[in-house]
Amino acid sequence: MIRRFGTAPRPDKRYTMRPGAYVILPRGRQVLLTHQQDPEPEFQLPGGGIDAGESPQIALHREVFEETGWSIAYPRRLGAFRRYTFMPEYDLWAEKICTIYLAHPVRRHSDPLEPGHSAHWLPIEEAVTLLGNPGDRHFLAKLL
Repeated sequence: MIRRFGTAPRPDKRYTMRPGAYVILPRGRQVLLTHQQDPEPEFQLPGGGIDAGESPQIALHREVFEETGWSIAYPRRLGAFRRYTFMPEYDLWAEKICTIYLAHPVRRHSDPLEPGHSAHWLPIEEAVTLLGNPGDRHFLAKLL
């Protein structure tokens, strides 16, 4: 069974399964996060949804590049968690299955391509307190 973080599913809502791949990118005592401005300002682990027909690893590389402008190498799966949330950008109640990886940030190629995103290097201890969801915080805190 995959551990749940956050609020319990609401019995009055129908949830759509949304698998995603997310990554912890440490460099020394810092970690690369993305800040998403909309629908609410929030720091997040870089990553996102896995498109139909896409492998988790390909989705991870794509999402990290779109959200941070960085390329990554050697992703290693750490684990997974589930969370139930409303995604206003898709008008969707989602059961998100979030697979978390650890990888090496290789090179910054550009600014983030995803509108409303910015990339930030933060001390790991600070990043743990700023991450917007408890599942992300749990996996990053385990590195401390």
